[in-house]
Amino acid sequence: MALILTDGTLRLRPFQAEDFHNFSILHADPDAMHDLGGPIEKSDAVAKHKSYLTAFTLYGYSRFAVFDDTRFAGYVGVMPIRNPNHPLGRHNEIGWRIMPKFWGKSLATGAANLALTDIFDRVGLDHVLAYTSPDNLRSQAVMARLGMTRTPELDFEEHYPPVGIWQGLTWRITAEDHRAGGIE
Repeated sequence: MALILTDGTLRLRPFQAEDFHNFSILHADPDAMHDLGGPIEKSDAVAKHKSYLTAFTLYGYSRFAVFDDTRFAGYVGVMPIRNPNHPLGRHNEIGWRIMPKFWGKSLATGAANLALTDIFDRVGLDHVLAYTSPDNLRSQAVMARLGMTRTPELDFEEHYPPVGIWQGLTWRITAEDHRAGGIE
């Protein structure tokens, strides 16, 4: 049986090869990609999509495709970051990217909540991190609604080619805090 997470009309499932068309549209949208310097090249979208497929195969978790009823709305999920040279070292990072036409409908929060429940209950992780740029107030609001704790001692900077030096504000949530009802 395929892994599907659902809550009403909101549905999450692991990415499939046939999702690439919608995935590339999302990554070509200037509003959706504003926080990372704008749209990315198709070759970069191909590599990112492949990394999500590969991570799920290797680790059993990754980003999920998000659907509002039957319409592709974006993605959410926990990525295993295994690069020891990342400023935070090896860690697990929850992230999301939602098509602008779905903004303001609590899709990111609802989908992230489902993904956190999955990662803590099915996978058994004890905590995850999230990070965003200082000007991405939408994502910071989602992190707060999820019950994540701002963790400034983990803030970092790294070179990100489209924007130069990218500053990451870091948030954290434990399995215990999530199970206690993190969403406000």
